[in-house]
Amino acid sequence: MRSLSKLVSVFLLLLLFNPALAEDPATPNIVVVITDDQGHGDLSCHGNPVLKTPNIDALAADSIRLTDFHVSPTCSPSRAAFMTGRCSNRTGVWHTIMGRSLLRENEITIAELLRDSGYATGMFGKWHLGDNAPFRPEDRGFTEVYRHSGGGVGQTPDYWDNAYFDGHYLHNGKFVPADGFCTDVFFRHAKNFIRDQAEQKKPFFAWISTNAPHGPLHCPVKWSEPYKDQGKGVSNFLGMIANIDSNVGELRELLDQLGVAQNTIFIFTTDNGTAGGRKIHNSGMRGQKGSEYDGGHRVPCFVHWPGNFTGGVDLDPLTAHVDLLPTLAEICHVKLPTDVKLDGESIVPLLRDPDNTDAKWNERVIVTDSQRVLDPIKWRKSSVMTSQWRLINGKELYDIDADPGQSTDISAAHPDVVQTLTKAYDSWWADIEPTFAQFARIHIGSPDENPTVLTAHDWLDAAPPWNQAHIRGAKPSAPGYWSVNVLQPGNYRVALRRFPAESDFAIDQQIPNADPVPGTKAYRDNPGTKIDPVKASLTIGDDSQTIDFESGSKEVSFDVELEAGETTISASFETADGEQVGAFYVYVTRK
Repeated sequence: MRSLSKLVSVFLLLLLFNPALAEDPATPNIVVVITDDQGHGDLSCHGNPVLKTPNIDALAADSIRLTDFHVSPTCSPSRAAFMTGRCSNRTGVWHTIMGRSLLRENEITIAELLRDSGYATGMFGKWHLGDNAPFRPEDRGFTEVYRHSGGGVGQTPDYWDNAYFDGHYLHNGKFVPADGFCTDVFFRHAKNFIRDQAEQKKPFFAWISTNAPHGPLHCPVKWSEPYKDQGKGVSNFLGMIANIDSNVGELRELLDQLGVAQNTIFIFTTDNGTAGGRKIHNSGMRGQKGSEYDGGHRVPCFVHWPGNFTGGVDLDPLTAHVDLLPTLAEICHVKLPTDVKLDGESIVPLLRDPDNTDAKWNERVIVTDSQRVLDPIKWRKSSVMTSQWRLINGKELYDIDADPGQSTDISAAHPDVVQTLTKAYDSWWADIEPTFAQFARIHIGSPDENPTVLTAHDWLDAAPPWNQAHIRGAKPSAPGYWSVNVLQPGNYRVALRRFPAESDFAIDQQIPNADPVPGTKAYRDNPGTKIDPVKASLTIGDDSQTIDFESGSKEVSFDVELEAGETTISASFETADGEQVGAFYVYVTRK
């Protein structure tokens, strides 16, 4: 009895001092690392002859490896699908700009489901699903947020003159300065979040989404130097991945030190095919980022959970980004909403038994496409996929088992397969097409955001200036418009600016190049084009106003009465010669 009592005492002490043993295995922690523009071939474990990624390789060696895992060919659509378990076109996200990267407010995210089940939820790095209410990550289920704005550091919605070093980032809605390289900064804040939750013994979901290795290609020299023979652009692209690899290794070490690694699901994946590494190694695939061929959307995905998903096993059936939400929901015993149609499936049966021979996995059909237009076009840059076949753009057919490089169109030899996949696509399109008319509208007068800062990144019906080099260039053109929903009627101040408020520049100011950073040319390392506008115009719905203003003005403001409801906003400056330049930043403040 004394020995049994001693054993019980030791076990209780272990529970007290080992957080991993105290955790409920039904609520595992979740870490997702998703990189930007890194393709399947941009890993040494996938045969890259130049790049070295020892830490991700080690993760892959002890993970379930999804060998036929697909995302969307560009970033925002992939993120929408990951977040919702629904195909991106269904969620309103089929572009990266033009108001088509805003995740509709009625969509339910994995972060919301986990938060409501008791998880602490944190996102770090790139969001790219909307920078205004109700689209921000803090509106979509994340309790801790540390990120840049827009689709990348230095893009139009981001803090003025941000580059990849020593930037300003949004911490729970407020821009704060940071020291260091962006990837290091995002991982640093993610590790602080994880450390805090581990100390509180609270389950956590950490979504670590790097903007690297997306261009512009900036990287600490320490990481790019080993690849300098590849040229400036490629060396920085590879260096950014090597830096990510180092951060992944440090993060996994921290999980071990905190005693939570045993009960943490660790997922590594990327958002689309390679943007910079195709010529070095592309895993034998055709195409790269943006392509409907496999090189545009087949990416790495490693799932690791000690005691559950380990061993370095290849999982060959067709899987996709839409499977993440239902899979994690099943593992974490999270109840799914009954009124939401998911496009993904839980792949827990495959993860538990990678040799699962259930025929349904081989018969599965998944569609991915690259729209990048204002409104979706049927069959545009599309791939209809099964485990064996790829129907491209409704015309070309490839047997992916026999021809992984998609070099020989065999549609004429297999009309039955073309017919079957066409029928599947037609059914999919008919199902999602009615959702296209559901506009994602930025909220005006929201109690969660005042003022609302509208940026040209989200212009509809125009080619928007989506990065700050475009803002500096200020090419004359007709402005686009924003689709908005005024939540509260009343008096509003609408201020039109060429440059954001934090820049403190005048509308007609000739601004100099800002400091360069290591790597390729930064957005901020471009001179500002001088413009000489004399009028400012604001159109809200059918109501237009014009004001004359003087040189040196930093903004031009209008006082307007707004009714509640849906409307549009457009704003511009006009020179004495009649040339128009859009007001790239509009601050709407409810008085």
